[in-house]
Parts: sequence; C-alpha cells; structure tokens
Amino acid sequence: MRSNRIRTTVLGATALLAALSLTACGADNSNSESSKAGAAAPVANTIDKQATSQPESPSRPRSATPKAGATEAPVTKTSGSGSGSGTTKHTAPPARTDANKAGTTDGTATSSTKTATCTGGNTRTSVSKVTRPINHLLLTVTNTGNRTCYAYYAPKLRFDDAQAVFPILEDSQPQAVVTLNPGESAYASIGLTGEPGAGPAPRKATHLQVNFAGKNPGSTSGTAAELNLPANTVWDDNGFVTYWQTEMSDALQY
Repeated sequence: MRSNRIRTTVLGATALLAALSLTACGADNSNSESSKAGAAAPVANTIDKQATSQPESPSRPRSATPKAGATEAPVTKTSGSGSGSGTTKHTAPPARTDANKAGTTDGTATSSTKTATCTGGNTRTSVSKVTRPINHLLLTVTNTGNRTCYAYYAPKLRFDDAQAVFPILEDSQPQAVVTLNPGESAYASIGLTGEPGAGPAPRKATHLQVNFAGKNPGSTSGTAAELNLPANTVWDDNGFVTYWQTEMSDALQY
C-alpha cells in the first residue's frame, strides 16, 4: 500500500513538471514572437517616416504653345545601354528663318541706284540754230529723271513726214557711251545739207522727231521727242547727225 502511494506521488510530480515545462515553452515562444514583432515595427515606421518626409515633386506644367517668332529650347537626347548609364547630347535648335530679313532679296539695288536708257520720257530735248558751222543745228538732251541714263549711239531723226531716218555720221562715234547723271546734258550736231548741187534741192521743214537708240544696235527705246524747228530750216538727203557727245564743242566740230 505504501509503495503504491509513493508511486502515485512520483507520477503526479512527473506530470506536474511536464505541464510546467509545456507552459514555459509556450510562454517563451510567445515572448519570442512578440519580440520579433516588436523589432520589426520600428523599421516599418522608419520607412513610412522617410517616405512622408521627402518633399513631393510638383507636377510639371503643360508646355504652352510657343508664340510666333519665339526660339525653341535645345532638345536633349539620351543614349546608352539598358543598365541606366548613358551619354547626354544637346542638339541646337533649328536656325530661325525670317523671310522679312533685311538684306535679303536678292541684294537688289534701290530705284535710286539703277540706271536707265535716255528717252523722251526721262529727258528734255531742245534744238537750236548755231552760227558756226553754217547750216547746222545743235541738239541738246538733258536728264530730267532721278536716275542715271545712257545716251546710246546717235539720235534717230525724221524731218516732218520723211520716210527714212536722217543719215548718221559714223566718224563721230565717241570712245564710250555717254552717261548722264540727273541734270547733265549731252549734245549732237545736225548738218542740214551736203555740198551744193550734190543731190536734190533742199526742202523746208517745220517739225523734227527725235527717237532714242536702245542698248542693242539698231534698236529704239522709249518715247520720242517732238520738236519745232527754227524758222526757215532746210535740209537735204546729204546731211547728217552726229553721235551724242558729252561736250558741245565736240559735237560742233563736225
């Protein structure tokens, strides 16, 4: 009987120790999990604080449509491998073109610097009688325009209703084309008749038409000048007109 009680007591003590051991293990496990949870919590809080402490980047405004004439900003291009490293290249903006740039067109000269052909429209022409040489008239043309004009070759004359142009004295051709600045004059002399008895009898004329030669030989340019002749003017087919001369004396020497 006594041995049974001792045995029962030993078994009871053993069961009590086992229960206490299990309780202790559960508590340790619970404390371990709590410790782990407690250690992880500050890390999460730290991350949240860092995320909220960084300033939020402002949203990029939409680019407005550039105004006319504005210069575009340089375009930036990035090239490189997929690892993220790359080289930044800056491309200059395209050059601005301005159709209204001054100097443009074409280096075209202004109207004040252009030249023209002397005609009845940009000159004043007159005819007068001279004492020397005899049977001569003096033709004077003055540039009344605002541009330089060229008096090409010789004037082409017609007396009254004559069909043919009055003969031109080729020996009077100057070394260069006569150039008239505004206000300047050129001269040509008219020999009315040839040697007496060398041809038809002289005939009277009251009107003279002066046509101006163009740049090309044989051409006529612009409008003609219509002049009244001095009284008692007579002419024949053996007369002549000189080329335009820059000096009156040069014209009257023929």
